[in-house]
Amino acid sequence: MTVTIGRRELLVALGCAAAAWPTAAGAEQPLKLPTVGFLGTTTASAWSRWTEAFVRRLRELGWIEGRTIAIEYRWAEARRERFAEIAAEFLHLNVDVIVTGGNAAVAVKQVTSTIPIVFVLAVDPVGMGLVASLSRPGGNVTGLSNQTDTTGKRLELLREVIPDLPRLAIMANVGFPEAVQEMHDVQTIGERLGLDVFISEIRRVEDLSPAIAALKDQAQALYVTADTLVNNNRMRINTLALSARLPTVYGFRDMVEAGGLMSYGANYADLFQRAGAYVDKILRGTKPADLPVEQPIKFDLVVNLITAETLGLTVPPSLLARADEVIE
Repeated sequence: MTVTIGRRELLVALGCAAAAWPTAAGAEQPLKLPTVGFLGTTTASAWSRWTEAFVRRLRELGWIEGRTIAIEYRWAEARRERFAEIAAEFLHLNVDVIVTGGNAAVAVKQVTSTIPIVFVLAVDPVGMGLVASLSRPGGNVTGLSNQTDTTGKRLELLREVIPDLPRLAIMANVGFPEAVQEMHDVQTIGERLGLDVFISEIRRVEDLSPAIAALKDQAQALYVTADTLVNNNRMRINTLALSARLPTVYGFRDMVEAGGLMSYGANYADLFQRAGAYVDKILRGTKPADLPVEQPIKFDLVVNLITAETLGLTVPPSLLARADEVIE
């Protein structure tokens, strides 16, 4: 009787057995462990919470880093030109699956059409050309989208803190397509709510200080769209906003932990944890094309009371009662 085993099933079996193989002098070296290429779009420190969630989920599923699985970490440090370079390196290393952010996944897909790619935090996977559809991705790419209709909710929450808000500024990195789309969405909803909306465009770190200083007498609150430039400079943005007496609202919690007023959006750590489950399925033989793209199911409202007090704002008890985290 002949038993046929697929390549990925073999990888799983070899990975689970690798820890038990003896290594004696002159003995044949064991085959390499199943390997994940992990491409972080910014820095290791900026992604630390998300990386930990990913590795923790793998461990829960039986993949122990260094024993039954290897993870090759690479950090693009917010340099988009590094995406393709790192992807080519992963191709040379013959990794078994690549995990990365949505924008980097576009560049990685252009480098390889065979290595499975799991993306996290893709705003519009179909529009970005990553997948054919959410239910039937096709090709070698699948993952988790953060495409959600939360913009209006953020503005509603902001108006609970500032009920008579007349003018809102939106700051966006116009070199980042997803940030531009979010900027347009905020502008449309803000104007529908009767707000005077001001657009503040940035492209590089040097733009932050003059951009926020120019808003000091123009707006009563600042909505900052998400991108790697913003994430890498969150402390600086919040310091400048506080100096300008501008309450800030964001889409993810890290910005509030760095001094922003409030955030509402998908729990990114949860998305990375679920990415670990995608990798597990792929290493056990499931094709990316057969794994539908999933969307966020866990959302967080985070409020920084220290920042509120600094700005002289009173956060309603009803809002604090709904918050998932209150920093005080």
